[in-house]
Amino acid sequence: MSEADRVLVVGDVMTDVIVRPEGPLVRGSDRRARIQSRPGGSGANQAVWLGSMGTKVSLVARVGAKDKPHLEAYFKGLRVDPILVADPQEPSGVLVILVDADGERSFLTDRGANLALEPSDMPVWLLGETRLVLISGYSLFAEGPRRAVLWLAEEARSRSIPIAIDAASVGFLREVGVGTFLEWTRGMSTLLANADEAEALSGTGDLTEQMIALGAYVERVIIKRGARGAAVGGRKGVRLDRPAPQVEVMDTTGAGDAFAAGFIAAELEGAGEAECLRRGIEAGAKAVKQVGGQPE
Repeated sequence: MSEADRVLVVGDVMTDVIVRPEGPLVRGSDRRARIQSRPGGSGANQAVWLGSMGTKVSLVARVGAKDKPHLEAYFKGLRVDPILVADPQEPSGVLVILVDADGERSFLTDRGANLALEPSDMPVWLLGETRLVLISGYSLFAEGPRRAVLWLAEEARSRSIPIAIDAASVGFLREVGVGTFLEWTRGMSTLLANADEAEALSGTGDLTEQMIALGAYVERVIIKRGARGAAVGGRKGVRLDRPAPQVEVMDTTGAGDAFAAGFIAAELEGAGEAECLRRGIEAGAKAVKQVGGQPE
């Protein structure tokens, strides 16, 4: 793989605190739970999964100053080139994940230093070696990082470098406004969204109608459908729709990030869309069988 096959990922670096209660929460009282702390953040997850697949990948993010040295060592150990900016004031981000009995998750998010990302943090010098820019949608949900990633996207577009955007969070999409988000991402190469995000962005629960509606804004739409698999399409509708294998679900954290990495890694290797979809689904299925958002 040549230097020009680099994926440049821009997104959050977080610490995931994963809480698995033994039963429903008891308001005002105790509930036994298993609590684990793992590295996380959508951008970081995508980068680490890509690195595990042998893809040349760089990760751009802002972290608390005291955490930068050990985070750099951590990512380098996982074949990720870390381009981390030390924030002198804000701590690194933290995400509390409440996992229910069937593996579904609810989130409490403190993005910390990620919110201070700015255009001067963007490694424009790497674009000459970059095959794809992958942006986590979380970076669009606050003014500072939004200015940074949209500036980088314009620089990449001026050099004909494809840009993929992951919708990231149905809650934040509704908060900023789905129409606004779609305008921010208009003209990007690929939109990745899960079923809930696709429905919120398109205003419909029908897969074909989702593809057509979202294909008016981006060249390609990839919808991650959880246990139902995933589909690829665009303004003409669904091109491919593949099921997911039945697996025992332990934790769905990072499954969408693993899917994105599997699809992108296959595409950079020259695979067609059917094989890319298969590889993405395979990676997502692997992710739900473990705890945490990054490969063990």
